[in-house]
Amino acid sequence: MQTIVCMKWGTRYPALYVNRLWSMIKRHTVRPTRLVCFTDDPTGVDPAVEVFPLPEIHIPDAIAWTPWRKLSLWQSPLANLSGDVLFLDLDIVITGDIDAMFDYKPGVFCACENWTQIGKGIGNTSVFRWNVGRNTHIFTDFEADGEGIWRKYGIEQVYISRVIDRMEFWPRDWCVSFKHTLVPYWPLNFFRTPKLPENAKIVAFTGKPDPDEAAIGAWPVEQAWKKIYKYARPTPWIDEYWQ
Repeated sequence: MQTIVCMKWGTRYPALYVNRLWSMIKRHTVRPTRLVCFTDDPTGVDPAVEVFPLPEIHIPDAIAWTPWRKLSLWQSPLANLSGDVLFLDLDIVITGDIDAMFDYKPGVFCACENWTQIGKGIGNTSVFRWNVGRNTHIFTDFEADGEGIWRKYGIEQVYISRVIDRMEFWPRDWCVSFKHTLVPYWPLNFFRTPKLPENAKIVAFTGKPDPDEAAIGAWPVEQAWKKIYKYARPTPWIDEYWQ
């Protein structure tokens, strides 16, 4: 049985995102696979998804509801998980077979090479696979000095990348970023629709836009002037997969 994990906290992503993730997983796996969701609110989550409370972690209030909370997954024991487990953010779209992600370099921490830091040895934790029970120092060290680690590394994926015993990147064409890989450079982004690469297994939607926004060409920005360059044409193929 392959195990995939997601986390849902707060109100940004409703249960719909968990349910669509589960639907995509079923369509893009052949082997028996389960989805485990750690959440503070299981309301509306598909009964076929295994739900557990968010794992306990001592974390500074300022980052309590940010990706730093993912560090809670590095503790052991962790619910009923064991062995290699695949983590998927809720704001991703699965577009190809993901069984292969359990076969690739088994036992080793695998992550996307961060699309904005190519060549700098930084993994992006939108899509990663870890072995439950290995590298538990990532969790215990943070428990001991979360404030210091946060101040030193700034971003949880930088911290993991620097202290993990070994990290391998997924093949680059497996996991792509919508805004960093697929959206054409300015000003072509106003004229060309983002294309889905043939071998892509997962498209990550880090930050904004989210999948439902990108599908209709919406890109929310805080400062109006950023609309000058933050734009992507409506991308219909997203809806073909994100359902």
